[in-house]
Amino acid sequence: MLPRLGTVVLLATLCAACASTRPASYRQDPIAQASPEVPPQEDRVLYLDLIAKMQKQGAFYASLAHVDAYRQRYGDNPALRRLHADALRETGQRDAALAAYTGLTTGPQAAAAWHGIGLIAARSDDDARAETALARAVQLQPLNTDYLGDLGFARLRAGHWDQAQAPLAMAAELAPGNVKANANLAVWALLSGQHGTAERIIRDARLPDGAREEIQRLAQQLRQRAASRTAAAAAPARVAPAIAPARERSTRLAGDASRPSASGDARLAPSMLERFSATDTTTGTTP
Repeated sequence: MLPRLGTVVLLATLCAACASTRPASYRQDPIAQASPEVPPQEDRVLYLDLIAKMQKQGAFYASLAHVDAYRQRYGDNPALRRLHADALRETGQRDAALAAYTGLTTGPQAAAAWHGIGLIAARSDDDARAETALARAVQLQPLNTDYLGDLGFARLRAGHWDQAQAPLAMAAELAPGNVKANANLAVWALLSGQHGTAERIIRDARLPDGAREEIQRLAQQLRQRAASRTAAAAAPARVAPAIAPARERSTRLAGDASRPSASGDARLAPSMLERFSATDTTTGTTP
């Protein structure tokens, strides 16, 4: 999963797109088509399953309508609120989705709620919050390969490549036939300089045509992201040494201004010098 968290997710997205259905498929009330012998409790379960299936096929707007229909028929429950939050997230209503997920962070849908919070944070480029939320989801459901894969990929995005290995390897071993899990692990191998390992993963997993190029492209994007982050972090460190002498000079000149001078107003010349000192520090020139 982890939509828009990384381009490798497009591998799964493309597969989902191939399974898309016509909008008319969701117009009929699914419960109206159910057998009259189906007990009401099973109706509820069936309806929830059908809404979840809509979302897997990408029909999130349709699922919003069916969430409302379910609520009118059967009332509310945590599973429905989770599906509602997922639909809100995927239809661009992130604030509403975040509020819905936050209300589910305790109880039976807690793991899914933390996962949703992590996805929203990732799409907002809040790497730290994404990693924290996804780690909580994995803690609650350690065998969920989607959660493991998304946590590992969030760590790749954050530049924590060593820490990404364990969850990505777990996901790939727990679901050896999962395209996304193997692709993510191959990305990690490339970022770690293990090109032979990456090729072996791609070959053994029999990833679809074009996967190798997509994996290489994504690894390059993540390298560039890490380089940009490193450069941004180093910039304040380079500026700080230049700021310190300027402050020291300003403090010294201000102190000189407070001392009386034998000729005229002693504060005038120091104050002008202070202004030019600030300019010289910025431009790197010497008066």
